[in-house]
Amino acid sequence: MLFALCAAANIIKVNNVDELNAANKQAKPGDIIELQNGEWKDVNLSLSCAGTSEQLITLKAASAGKVLITGHSKLRLGGSFLVVEGLSFVNGFAGDDAVIDFRINKNQLANNCRVTNCTINDFNNPKRLDENYWISFSGKKNRIDHCTFLNKKNIGVLLAVVLDDERSRENFHSIDHNYFGIRLPLASNGGEIIRVGVSQHCEFNSNTQITDNFFEHCDGETEIVSIKSGSNVVRNNLFKECQGSVVLRHGDNNTVESNIFLGNGKQGTGGVRIINKGQWVVNNLFYKCRGEGFRSPLAIMNGVPNSPANRYVPVTDAVIANNSFYNAAPISFCEGSDTERSVAPDRVLFERNSFFNAKDEVIYRSYDNISGVHFTSNLTNLSLKQKLESGFSKVLLIPQKANKASILLTPKNAVSKVSDSLINAAQGRLLINLSSIPGFADAAKLAVIELNAYKNCGAGWFNTSKLQPTITTINCKNAAELIRAIGTNIGRRMAVNLTGGTYSFANPIIVQSDITITSQVKKEISFSSSISNGHLIEIKGSGSLSLSKLNLDFSGLQQDIFITTDTSGSSHHTNFSMNNCSIKNLRGTFFEAAKSSVADSIIITNNSFNNNKGKLFNFSNETDKKGYYNVEHLKIANNIITHQTGQVVTMLRGGNDESTMGPSIIFTGNNISKTQCTGPLLSLNGTQQSLITRNRFTDCNSKQITILYQDAIRAVHLFSNNFFTNCGAVFPNKYVQSRNNKMQ
Repeated sequence: MLFALCAAANIIKVNNVDELNAANKQAKPGDIIELQNGEWKDVNLSLSCAGTSEQLITLKAASAGKVLITGHSKLRLGGSFLVVEGLSFVNGFAGDDAVIDFRINKNQLANNCRVTNCTINDFNNPKRLDENYWISFSGKKNRIDHCTFLNKKNIGVLLAVVLDDERSRENFHSIDHNYFGIRLPLASNGGEIIRVGVSQHCEFNSNTQITDNFFEHCDGETEIVSIKSGSNVVRNNLFKECQGSVVLRHGDNNTVESNIFLGNGKQGTGGVRIINKGQWVVNNLFYKCRGEGFRSPLAIMNGVPNSPANRYVPVTDAVIANNSFYNAAPISFCEGSDTERSVAPDRVLFERNSFFNAKDEVIYRSYDNISGVHFTSNLTNLSLKQKLESGFSKVLLIPQKANKASILLTPKNAVSKVSDSLINAAQGRLLINLSSIPGFADAAKLAVIELNAYKNCGAGWFNTSKLQPTITTINCKNAAELIRAIGTNIGRRMAVNLTGGTYSFANPIIVQSDITITSQVKKEISFSSSISNGHLIEIKGSGSLSLSKLNLDFSGLQQDIFITTDTSGSSHHTNFSMNNCSIKNLRGTFFEAAKSSVADSIIITNNSFNNNKGKLFNFSNETDKKGYYNVEHLKIANNIITHQTGQVVTMLRGGNDESTMGPSIIFTGNNISKTQCTGPLLSLNGTQQSLITRNRFTDCNSKQITILYQDAIRAVHLFSNNFFTNCGAVFPNKYVQSRNNKMQ
C-alpha cells in the first residue's frame, strides 16, 4: 500500500534554493520535494505549503544523510502537515536563529509538522557565548522523532518549546525516539538539552510529550530537561551518565514516569528535581546516580513564601511513588533551604519507593521540616543503619544482575494497597497502573533497555562510531620547523620531538589539533623570542596540547604569557596537560585562560617551576558576574614550585548562578617554597569544588595571605593534611572542611 502511494506521488526534484522555493509554491498534498544529494552551503530552507492529514507534503533527501546542510544555514517550517526527513546539518552554524524553527515568522507557524531521521552535529556558532537554539518549537501538534543531536557547544538550549502566544500553548508537541548526545559542561548557565517554556510563560500549559528518547553524556549544566510550564509528560526515556536532572522548575501538574536514570557511578549524575504544585514522579529507576544537592537522584525543593510563579513556588500535592534507587546518592528533602527558600514541602505523598544502598550511610537527607511529606510503605535494605521516618521498612532486598546492572527483587509480602483516590487520580495521567508492589515495576526490561535505545533512537542512517586518528611523529630542531609542523598538520594527532637546544620565535605557535611536544634529550632547551608582548602559544578551540619531559629555560622569552587558551571566545573546548617538565626564568604568566574560552581539563603533574616572575595559572578573566568560568577540571599535583614571584593559582567565577558543577580544582602533593606575591598565593573565588591536601608550604607569603576562599553560593571544599612553615594566613569560609593541617 505504501509503495503504491509513493509511486503515485508527484516527486519534485530540486538542486538549489531557488528550485526549492518554486517547488514550495507549487506543491500539492501528497507531493514529495526531493533535495538532491551533495552539499547545500549557506542556505535558508523554507517550507510554507500545506498538506492534509491524509496526504502530507514531504521534503526529503534523495538519500538519507547525503544532503549536507553546511555553512551559515537554517530550516524554517511555516505550513501544515509537512514532513522533513533525511537531512544532515554539519560544518556550519545558524547565527542568532535556530537551526530548525517551526515557524517562518510571527505570522507563519507550523502545525501538524514533523522532522524525522535528521541529524545536527557540532553545528555551533563560532563563539561560545553567541547564543542560539538548535530546535525551536512553535505552533501545535508538531513532532520531532528519530533524529540525532550531537556536540552542542555554544550557549543556548538545544531544543526549546516556545509558548509566547496562544497559538503555541496547549500544543501537544511530541519529542520522541531521538538521541541526544555529548553535551560537554558549558561552564555557565544555558546548557540545557530541552526546555519547555520560559519563566514569563510558566503559568500556561504546554502539554508537550517527551517520550522514548536516549540522553547520553548530556553534561551541559544542572538541568538536562527544564520544564517551565504545565501538564507536560517526561516518559520512557533513558538518561545514561548525564550530569544533571529532569527539573520541574516552573509550572504545575507535570508527570515524570517510567524513566531510567543510569548514573553508573559517574559524579554529578542526577534524576528529578521538584518545585511547584501537583508534580508526579512515578515508576522511575535511579541506578548509581551520584549527584548531590540540586543534582540529587531526587531533590524536593523548599519554596519561597508567597512566591511569584517565576521564582520558587513551594512543593505541594506531589506524588512520588513506585520508584527504585539502587546505590544512588542520598535523595534530598527541602533542598535549597535558606533564608529566602524557607517554605517546606507540604501534602507530598511518598509511597512504595524502594531503596537499596550498600554504599552510603543514609538514603535521604532533610534540610528543613518534613512533616508535610507523608511516607507510606517504602522499603530499604536491612543493612542500612540510618534511623528512618515512620513509613519505611527495612527488609531483605536482593539485587540481581541484568545486563551488567542490578535490579531489586521485592519480597512478595511487601505488597501495599493503593488508595482508590490515588488510582482515580492516576487515570488519564499515567500510562501504567500504579503498582501495589514497591519500586520500579519494569525491572525486567533493564536487561535490554540500553541496547534498544541505541537501536531505536536517533537517525537510522547515522553511525556514531569514529576511527581513532593515527599519530604522526615529527622531529624539529628549531622554532621555524616547530611552527611549520604544527601549522601544516591541522586536524591530525601529532607528537613533536624537540631535537635542538635553542628555539627563537618570531611568531606565536597556534595549536588547532591534538599536539604533544616532548624531547628525548636531557639537556636544557632555551626558548626566546623577538616579540615583546602577547603570548607564545595559543590553544585554539578543539585543540589539545601536552608538554612532556621538557627542560625549558625562558630567560630570553619576551612575551607576557607563555600559553593562552583561545582568545576569540570559541565555542569549541580545549585541553592542556604537562608532565615531568622543568620551567624556569619565565618573566610573565605561564598559563592564562582567555575570557569566554573554556577548557575541559588542565592537568599539571610532576613538574618543577623555579625562579618565575608572574602568575603561574590565571583563571580570573571572567569578571561579568554571570557564573561563567574557564576550566571544568584543574589538577595540579606533585609539583615543586620555588622562588616564585606571583600567584600560583587565581580562579574567579563571579555571580550566584547555581546551574553548574564547576570549576573544580585538585591541588595535592605539591611542595611550594620561597614564594611571594601581592594577593593570595592561591585565590579561589566561586570555585565550586576543591581539594587541597598533602601540600607543603615553606616561606610563602609571610604576613600576607597564603590561601583565600570566597563563595557567593554553596560550595564543597576539603582542606586537609597540609603543612605550613613561616607562611601567611589561610582564610577559609563556612563551606571549607578543614582537618589535620599544621602551621608553624
